[in-house]
Amino acid sequence: RMLCFLKFPPNRKKTSEEIFEHLQNIVERLPLEFVKQLCLKIQSERPESFCDKDLDTLSGFAMYLPNLTRLQTYHFAEHRPILCIEINPKCGFIPFSSDVAHEMKHRVCHYYMHQHLKVASGKWKKISKYCPLNLCLGNKQHSLLQEMQNNLRIFKNGELIYGCGDAQSPAADLKDLNHHLQSFCFPSNGLASGPQCTRAVIQDSSEKGRVGTLRPRLRGPCVCEASPFSRSLNHQGKNTSEHSGLLKGCLLCKTLQVQMLDLMDIEGLYPLYNCVERYLEEFPEERKTLQIYGPYDEVFYQKLLDLSTEGDGTVAFTLTKVQQYRVAITAMVCSIMIALSPCLQDASFDQRPMSWLAFSVSVLGRDLKHYKSIPHQHELDNDVVRPTWFKECEACTLDLHKV
Repeated sequence: RMLCFLKFPPNRKKTSEEIFEHLQNIVERLPLEFVKQLCLKIQSERPESFCDKDLDTLSGFAMYLPNLTRLQTYHFAEHRPILCIEINPKCGFIPFSSDVAHEMKHRVCHYYMHQHLKVASGKWKKISKYCPLNLCLGNKQHSLLQEMQNNLRIFKNGELIYGCGDAQSPAADLKDLNHHLQSFCFPSNGLASGPQCTRAVIQDSSEKGRVGTLRPRLRGPCVCEASPFSRSLNHQGKNTSEHSGLLKGCLLCKTLQVQMLDLMDIEGLYPLYNCVERYLEEFPEERKTLQIYGPYDEVFYQKLLDLSTEGDGTVAFTLTKVQQYRVAITAMVCSIMIALSPCLQDASFDQRPMSWLAFSVSVLGRDLKHYKSIPHQHELDNDVVRPTWFKECEACTLDLHKV
C-alpha cells in the first residue's frame, strides 16, 4: 500500500479547519518523527512541479492508498509477472468556443503549443510528436510509445521499467522494454520476441474496457494540424475523423466527454470567474451555500449537466460554468493505469486459453482542481499562446516560432 500526505503552500500556517477539511477519509495517524524523517528522505525525489507545496508534517495524518501498479480486482499468484501501464492522455479536443480569440487554438491542440513552452524553459529537449487528439479519437498513430515524455510509464512488478519525468531522466530503451515484456507475449500468437511483442502488449492494454461501437460526438474541429498523422492523411486526401476508432463506453471516451465540459475555454471562463469573485467579496457567507469548496455530492454533479453557454446573468449559472471547468481540467491531467497479468489455465475458472490477461483499470488524480487555481490556468494559457505564431511552410507542416 501507499501513503498519501496533505500538502500546503510553504510558510503557510495550517489551521485546524484546513486539516479537518481533508480528514474525512484519513485512516491512519503516524508518529510525527517518522513523518518528518520520511518527508526529508523523499524531498529530493519529488518532481520540481510538486515542490511549490510542503508536505504536512504537523498533523501526522495520512491516507493509505492501494498500489495501483498491482491488480485491484483479481486474485493472482505472486510469482506471476504484473505489468502496469500508466497513460496521461492530456486534453483530447480542439476548443470549439466562440470566446477563443487566438486563431491558432482552433487549429493546433493545447499540448503541442505547450510543448514549445516546455522546450524553451528546458523542461524537455525536443518537441514530442505525440498528439492527444489521435489517442483520444482512437487513432493508433498517436506516437505515445516512441514520444512518451511523462505521458507514459510502464511498471513491472511495481518497479518502473519504461518512462521518464523530465529532460534530465535517462533515455528509455525500447529494446530493454521488449525484454521485460516477453513474459506477456505468448508463443501461440507468434509474438514471443521482437518489436511486435512490445506493440502487442501496449495495444492489448488500450483495448481493455472497450464496449459499444460509437465514438463521442465532437463539436468543432477534431484535427490537430500539427499532428504528423493528420498531415499524412491530408496528403492522401483522407478525412481524419473517418480513421477514428474510439469506442463509446471505453474509459478514454468517458475521459474525453468529461474534458469537454470545458465549454468556454479559459478565455471565456476567466471573466465569469472574476464575476463570481466580486460577488463573493460582497457576500462571503454565500461560499458555503454555493458549494464553492463542496460538498461534491449528487446535487453538485446534477448542476454540471447544464451544457448551455448563453448566460442568464445569475450567479448560479456563472458559477456552474466555473465548476464545469474545474471538473474538465481535472480530467485533462488525470492518469489512467492498467494492470495486466497472464491468466493461466490452472488458475482460470472458465478454462481460458493461455493468451488471456487478467486486468484492472484505475484512474489517478481525480481530486477536483482547486477553485483558486483558475487564475493560474489563465496565466498558463497566456504563456502558451503569447510567444508563438504560425508559419505554414512549403512542406505543408506547421512550425511555431518565437516572436
